[in-house]
Amino acid sequence: MKVLGLAGWSGAGKTTLMASLIPLLVEAGLRVSTIKHAHHDFDVDQPGKDSHVHRAAGASEVLISSARRWVLMHELRDEGELDLAALLTRLAPCDLVIVEGFKHGTHPKLEIFRAANGRPPLHPSDASVVAVASDTPFPAALVPVIDLDDIKAVRDAVLTHAAPLGDVLARLGRHGAAE
Repeated sequence: MKVLGLAGWSGAGKTTLMASLIPLLVEAGLRVSTIKHAHHDFDVDQPGKDSHVHRAAGASEVLISSARRWVLMHELRDEGELDLAALLTRLAPCDLVIVEGFKHGTHPKLEIFRAANGRPPLHPSDASVVAVASDTPFPAALVPVIDLDDIKAVRDAVLTHAAPLGDVLARLGRHGAAE
């Protein structure tokens, strides 16, 4: 398994890029998984559905299964949020994990930068940024800068800079063991 993050400020286009990038990677024969960080309370469950009733009643985990997919929800209750290393160790084996968010993590990241956001770039002060996909040039950048609209170049950068899971866990301060 290899891992690379897509990091940038809200509104930079990370999710839009993921929607174009994942099909290209899958088309190349890769099995791709993703981790998405949310900064707020979220729910993949709907009130009134059996799974929501189970979770609201106090179940720690609820697994929903059908002929098309399965989902495992783990309710944290009073536990703290899991860090990226712990989340990575919970994924099933795949070829590539793309992490959206976790912009302050020490894992290798491709910065997604859009000038219209009016926010400063991450790469000058974040040594974990290995390349930048941007809508504006950065001639003084110490990492490769790719045109944000050149999806094939972005794909190539992801494949070039994705790091083995063990290396990423070591960078994150873990050595492969789940918490």
